[in-house]
Amino acid sequence: MSDEREEFLRVARRAGDAAAGLAPLPRSAKDAALHRIAEALVAAAPEIVKANEGDVARARANGTSEYMIDRLSLSEARIAAIADAVREVAALPDPVGETVRGNVLPNGLELRQVRVPLGVVGIIYEGRPNVTVDAAALCLKSGNVAMLRGSSSAYDSNSVLVEVMQGALTGTEVPPDAVQLVPGTSRESVKHLMRARGLVDVLIPRGGASLINSVVEESTVPVIETGVGNCAVYVDAAADVDMALDILLNAKTQRPSVCNAAETFLVHADIADTFVPRALEALKGAGVTVHGDDRVRSYSGDVVEATEDDWYAEYLSLDIAARVVDSLEEAVAHIRRYGSGHTEAIVTTSQPAAKRFVALVDSAAVMVNASTRFTDGEEFGFGAEIGISTQKLHARGPMGLPELTSTKYVVTGEGHVRG
Repeated sequence: MSDEREEFLRVARRAGDAAAGLAPLPRSAKDAALHRIAEALVAAAPEIVKANEGDVARARANGTSEYMIDRLSLSEARIAAIADAVREVAALPDPVGETVRGNVLPNGLELRQVRVPLGVVGIIYEGRPNVTVDAAALCLKSGNVAMLRGSSSAYDSNSVLVEVMQGALTGTEVPPDAVQLVPGTSRESVKHLMRARGLVDVLIPRGGASLINSVVEESTVPVIETGVGNCAVYVDAAADVDMALDILLNAKTQRPSVCNAAETFLVHADIADTFVPRALEALKGAGVTVHGDDRVRSYSGDVVEATEDDWYAEYLSLDIAARVVDSLEEAVAHIRRYGSGHTEAIVTTSQPAAKRFVALVDSAAVMVNASTRFTDGEEFGFGAEIGISTQKLHARGPMGLPELTSTKYVVTGEGHVRG
């Protein structure tokens, strides 16, 4: 067994021990620990920034794009904002112990289904070191231990952040081992986490399609898929054109690098002559490159010819694929074939069309006359989220604190025996 594997097993076993101590703690103990973490992050901001500067320098030397550099970079102001986010998590209701349902059975037994922590939650993520703190805070609040495996590009930043959080937990009721950084920066260290069935209860990957697919395909630990968003906006024949333009521009350009940004727009043929020229002009003005089918390209020479790959693309940039369709059903068929099951939107003044679209589209969220950008835990009123689940088992859509729990049944009797 390699030294790295042995070290991982030691860390994972400490995480399991911490999970047993963390699960029964009351909200007051977890909230107090989270406030200690927030205070410690602010106090250690100069140390964190110094470590982060080393990560940023190496990333620049490796030719990393300035966009990715920005995601990687920490400043004292950003650390203060991260600390505020931890305080916001502390203010959220604690789902642990909540009764989901319950009743008294005909035989007199009292039956309750209550929320309990998942246990040890492994999180594999890219780039942003703020996720290290966000994920740890959400896990602690929901009674879970966080096993964190960020990208190697942020290893120094993540190491210091975890040290600060563990130090803050010392002296609280929450075990310091409730926040763990997976040791090592090699590909093997990721595999150790993915193969830790029996030590890690669930894995949550956060990142691009290649990362998520790799985790899903290679893990023996159960996985909750999150994040990949090939979201579509369908402009129906009965759409209000001005509204459709506003929604499309917001969905694509308000923040193009996130999973709930629109990557495709589909336009009903009956409204195409009115809508498409205006949409192309507005998108061009916003710096967006449109990859269109032949019908879209007929409206402008600026449109790039769309390939099969474009329909599947999660661009995360100022690019969008576009197609004219002859019916709502054709739009839905396109979404079912190429979409990622994240978020789709319809713009229409027709109630029957809206109802049919909602019934036929099989995605985690469906918007009617609203931007895809609203698929977000805070926008939904859930508070912070660990990610957007695009699968159908356990959790779907924005994953807030309740989605970081499982349930168990508590049955209370008075000497009941089964005959």
